[in-house]
Amino acid sequence: MIDRRQLLAGSAVLAAAASSPAASAITQEALPSLKGKSILITGCSSGFGYHGALHYARLGAKVFATMRNLPRPEADELRAVAASERLDITVLALDVLSEEQVNRAVAEAERLAGGALDVLVNNAGIGMTGPVEVQDLAATQLVFDTNVFGPQRVLRAALPAMRARKSGLIVNISSQLGRVIAPAGGHYSATKFALEALSEQLAYELAPHGVEVAIIEPGGYPTKVWVNRNRYNTELKARIDAERKAGYGALVERMGTETGAGRTADVLDVPRAIAEIAALPAGRRPLRRAVHPGPKPQEAINRVAAATQLEWLAQSPFGPWVRAVHD
Repeated sequence: MIDRRQLLAGSAVLAAAASSPAASAITQEALPSLKGKSILITGCSSGFGYHGALHYARLGAKVFATMRNLPRPEADELRAVAASERLDITVLALDVLSEEQVNRAVAEAERLAGGALDVLVNNAGIGMTGPVEVQDLAATQLVFDTNVFGPQRVLRAALPAMRARKSGLIVNISSQLGRVIAPAGGHYSATKFALEALSEQLAYELAPHGVEVAIIEPGGYPTKVWVNRNRYNTELKARIDAERKAGYGALVERMGTETGAGRTADVLDVPRAIAEIAALPAGRRPLRRAVHPGPKPQEAINRVAAATQLEWLAQSPFGPWVRAVHD
């Protein structure tokens, strides 16, 4: 019988000190080392992507920070911080809606890295809220194209080299709402549920190839996601017909008005969790990690789902792959 360590054997990454002043309060022993690792991240103009690019580079990684609509001030700011701290960060143009841009950016990152990427972080995503009925096809297609088809485009570009090398890590940013559902959440949960399923299936299929998948499930954080979501919501709200608006009253009125006020969780929680997972030896990385200082209702669902998958498939021909991921 093949176990996880046989399928996904790899060398441990030792803990090392980070040079960032922001990390000065953390003991050197607590900081993982990402030295020698190449990491490509999507959606680096703000939030988890922007702070992640700096965090991984401060831990020694060679970072490819990608964002759309270059040139833009956020890219200039990221380059300036990298230059001042002598961090290895390269900013590349990548819109996850464009297969051409995805393929070009990944190919350039692989060229500069001298081969396959060590870690791909699919972070880019958007949200729209409101009742399901008011989500027209333009809104539906945009959110699925960004949150589901976007990661699919990027992982398809990066995986051939990873499989050939028989190592690598795909990190997909999901959400608490990828496992639990709130009314008036638009299609956000639908896209994150889809990403969760895609990611777990991919983890099974990549087990024999030595490539791992990690799903990050954050709760609510004070990032620019609220600003962007309100812009999309306002545009959608203007297209809703009178009959549908009347049918859902306050749920529609609230669209485009949420600010994320009162959320104080540290945005660096997510990059820290990703860095810890990336620094683990191959074969020791968890499939899912819930990240938030508050309640994590998805963890109970994750436990039941893992047990169900093992019970259903452990004795099937796919058993070694499923055990490699869940054991």
